[in-house]
Parts: sequence; C-alpha cells; structure tokens
Amino acid sequence: MPRMRTAPLLLLLLAASLGQAALVVDPSDRIRLSDDEALEVGKRIWQNECAGTIKGLTTWNQGEEFPSLGICHFIWYPEGVESRFEESFPSFLRFAMNSGVKLPSWMNGLSPDQDSPWSSRSEFYREFDSPEMKELRQFLADNVPLQARFAARRAEHALPKLLKATAPERQEEIEDKFYQVAGSPGGVYALIDYVNFKGEGTNPKERYQGEGWGLLQVLELAPIRPGQNMDETMAAFREGAQAALARRVKNSPPERGEKRWTKGWNNRIATYKN
Repeated sequence: MPRMRTAPLLLLLLAASLGQAALVVDPSDRIRLSDDEALEVGKRIWQNECAGTIKGLTTWNQGEEFPSLGICHFIWYPEGVESRFEESFPSFLRFAMNSGVKLPSWMNGLSPDQDSPWSSRSEFYREFDSPEMKELRQFLADNVPLQARFAARRAEHALPKLLKATAPERQEEIEDKFYQVAGSPGGVYALIDYVNFKGEGTNPKERYQGEGWGLLQVLELAPIRPGQNMDETMAAFREGAQAALARRVKNSPPERGEKRWTKGWNNRIATYKN
C-alpha cells in the first residue's frame, strides 16, 4: 500500500507554492484562498480560457454539443445531450448558490440540475446579445474569485481520485509527483488550471481509444524525478501535459478537428512556470 500523507501537509505545500502566507486552512482542512490570491488565479485562468475577454465568458465552440461558460469554460449540456466530457456548470451554480452569491435574475428559482436553455449552437449565438446572456456574462465577470475558489476545490479533491484510479504499483509514484509539483512555485496554479482545463483523468468516458488526457495522464507521462529542482519539476510537468494532449489529438475522431486547438493548448501549458 502507498504511504498516504495527511491533508494539512498538502495544504502547507500549496501555501508554499503560491508564495503567500495568506493561504489558510479551515477546520475541515479545505483550501481557502485570500481575495487577492483567488483574483490572481482567476485572472490567469480567464486569460488562458477566454483571452481575458467578457464575450469569451459565454462560448459554444464549433464542433461541440454544449456551451462553455465562465473563466474555466464550465460545460452545460442541453436536454438530451450525452457526451464523454464532465459537466461542470451545474456544480458551479450549486457552489454559487451555497456561497450566497446573487445569480442573474433570470436564474432565480432555477434548479442547478436544469439543462442548458440553449439547445443548439445556432440558437446560442442568435441570443448572444440578449439581455439574459449579457446579464450572465456580467455575473461571471463580477465573480472571478468565486470561480477560482470553485476551481481550487476541484483540484484539492483530485489526489484521492487519482490514486483510486491508479494501479497499486504506481500509486506512490503518482502521489510523489503530485506533491513535487504542488511544492514548486507556480505548481498550485498549474494543478488548479489543468484540472479545470482537462479534468482529473479518472472519468472512463473521457478517453479516446482507451487513453485519457487529464491530470492523471499528465503525471504518468511527466518525467518528474526525486531530487529535481523546482524549475526542472515544472518543466517536466509541462512536458507531460504536452504529451498527454498531443496523444489526445492523435487519438481523437478526425471529424472533431482537434489539431486546430494544439497551439492554444501549448500556449496555455507554457504558463505553468515558476
């Protein structure tokens, strides 16, 4: 059995990697970002996902069956749509409601589990400048730290999922790599961003030809070794991320045309530096 570190140790490493003393732990051992930290991480993710634009906060990519919303491009499925990708916008809505944040007026009384109100990409863009869509974009722009905290929570809960999905003989390796990245300057941002960018890599539906592209696969492929300095660790993490996404493109159905995203994906990975 692999050795298991305690949650507080992970949080201390996360604090060190952010370079901030303000990161604190509440009684349930959850990460709590200061307002400045949440805003900084959120702005970086917003730049990566939407080029920092307001309009980019509500997007429906060509060839996809769903809209992508917010700084993390949370997925929201229309009625009747099933896909391999994890739906995240309903979970964010639930998180926002539980945080006491005021939702757009047209969402009052909306169930977090309700399907997307737009059934197609053409309908989505016909209504792009509607009062409801503008209000949604303003809500998302006004709540960047909230979205960053939601993203951080997902990354915080990733490690147990990774280990559960890993063969016993590789669990210690994956755990060590995770902590080595988390303990490097810039590592916490890289973990938060990648998990919300491409997932944990534990969902069996998120596979092409049996191979995934999430954080688990990045750590499997990354040449992270004990004794590396922090620059080497982050370079190895970037190498693993590029390899996982290159493999995804190679394995993807040709009709999806995923090669067109490679440059943007690599530019995003390039931000995972100390």
